[in-house]
Amino acid sequence: MNCTQFNKISVEKILQSLGHFPIKQNEKEAWYLNPFASENHASFKINKNLNYWYLFSEGIGGNNIDFMKKYLNASISEVLLWAENQNYSSFQNQRILPNLKLRNLSKNYQIAEVKEIQHPALLDYLQSRKVESQIEFLKEIHYQLNGKNYFGIGFKNDSGGYEIRNAYSKICLGKKDITTIINNSKSLLIFEGFFDFLSFKNIEKSLENEPSDYMILNSVSMIHKIKNSLENYEKIDLYFDNDEAGNCAVEIIKNERIEAEDCRVLYSDFKDLNDWLIHKNPQNDNLQSLNRRRY
Repeated sequence: MNCTQFNKISVEKILQSLGHFPIKQNEKEAWYLNPFASENHASFKINKNLNYWYLFSEGIGGNNIDFMKKYLNASISEVLLWAENQNYSSFQNQRILPNLKLRNLSKNYQIAEVKEIQHPALLDYLQSRKVESQIEFLKEIHYQLNGKNYFGIGFKNDSGGYEIRNAYSKICLGKKDITTIINNSKSLLIFEGFFDFLSFKNIEKSLENEPSDYMILNSVSMIHKIKNSLENYEKIDLYFDNDEAGNCAVEIIKNERIEAEDCRVLYSDFKDLNDWLIHKNPQNDNLQSLNRRRY
């Protein structure tokens, strides 16, 4: 995706994918709470005809590239990498709940309950992903969106938001951010999504790993947030998807720390680590191959 293509995408769709919905709108414009900072009044306006945004509280505005550069605090190339990973061509199926009406919302969402995972449907879903033994990292989240009640598996990020997953939904409640798990280690493992992290925890003993620090990006677009943290570690292992976005993410980190290890050899024939765990017996030669490369 290039800048021209990204700027043609509706600003509304981009805001929806980030968890921001209009306070009020009509056919020509829509008003939002400031997506860059906490405010109590709607000072962010989009012009639907021009597909431009303007933030009155700061006196700034622009196109989609301008918005995401500020939102992610990222370069244009990093914004385009983020955009490529969002798959906006199938946005309605992957980023919001089906048939969700977004008009005249007084607020984005409301979390009704956070508890240990108990619902049979969520337990079955975790079992289908073969990570049912790792529920200590997860919560059962009941929430309301547009006056309707939903529930899902919640994985908390460093900004207090939750990645929400179930068999039908893949959304984020609250601000999108990475998740860090610190064990005061000099070794860092970086994962693209939390199901990959949970999958790794299933095989960690087989890899003869000591407890490490973990970073879960929750989206490869968050890679810009971790660059300054890499220098604190002597050893860095990377577990990204086997796709173009994953390739770019590995390249970006290796440009910062050339000795970072690309561990995708473990699941080279699969989409990602969780896909490998689902379809493959973890006790195979790939683990030995990975151990030989890493030590």
